[in-house]
Amino acid sequence: MGGISGSTQAIGVLGGTFDPPHYGHLVLAENARVQLGLERVLFVPAGQPPHKPEGPITSPGHRLGMVHAAIADHPAFELSRVDLDRRGPHYTVDTLARLRQEWPEAQLFFLLGEDSLHQLPLWHNPTGIIRLARLAVMPRPGYTVDIDALEQTIPGISDYLTWLDVPHLDISSSDLRRRIRAGLPIRYLTPPLVEEYIRKHHLYTDPTERT
Repeated sequence: MGGISGSTQAIGVLGGTFDPPHYGHLVLAENARVQLGLERVLFVPAGQPPHKPEGPITSPGHRLGMVHAAIADHPAFELSRVDLDRRGPHYTVDTLARLRQEWPEAQLFFLLGEDSLHQLPLWHNPTGIIRLARLAVMPRPGYTVDIDALEQTIPGISDYLTWLDVPHLDISSSDLRRRIRAGLPIRYLTPPLVEEYIRKHHLYTDPTERT
C-alpha cells in the first residue's frame, strides 16, 4: 500500500521528542514499515522543537536511552542522532536534508499524524519537506484535513501523500508524564524496558522538572 518497487531502499523517518516514547510511536512505525515496505525506520529524537515552546524537555541523554530501550527488540528500528548532533533550531526540513545526505539513493517517508499534517502549512519550509520525502500519514479521530486548502499553501502536496491504516491508540507522552506524577500505572502504555528506565532514573516524578 503506497510502497515503492524496484531496488530503491525505502526508509521511514519518525521524529519526535519521545518524552517518553510509547506504544503509539511503535504502532505507527511498525504499520508504516509493513505497508510501505520499509527496510528500516529511523527514530529521530528532536533537540528543542520550535513547535513545542511550552518549556524544557527531558535531557537528550535520557530521551536517547528511552528510545533505545523502546526499539531494542526490533531489528528494523534504528535510533538516529541527526537532530541531537547539531545546533538548533531543529526544523524538519533540515533533518530530512541531512538524512538525504546520509542516504542519497533512498526513498524517504516522513511519518506523521493527521493532526500534524493539518498544521504543516505553519511549519518551516513545508514545500522543502515534500521535496525531500513523501508524507506517510496516520489518520487521527477528530481530524479531517482539507486537502484542497493544503494545496493552496503547499502546491503539489497531494502527490506526496500516502495514507496509512494504523489502529488508533489514545496514548500521549504528556499523559504518561501526568500519570507518573500522579502515581498512576503506565504498564501496557509503553514497553517494559522504557518503564524500567523511567523508574530507574526517577523521571517525571517532580512536576516542576523535565530534566
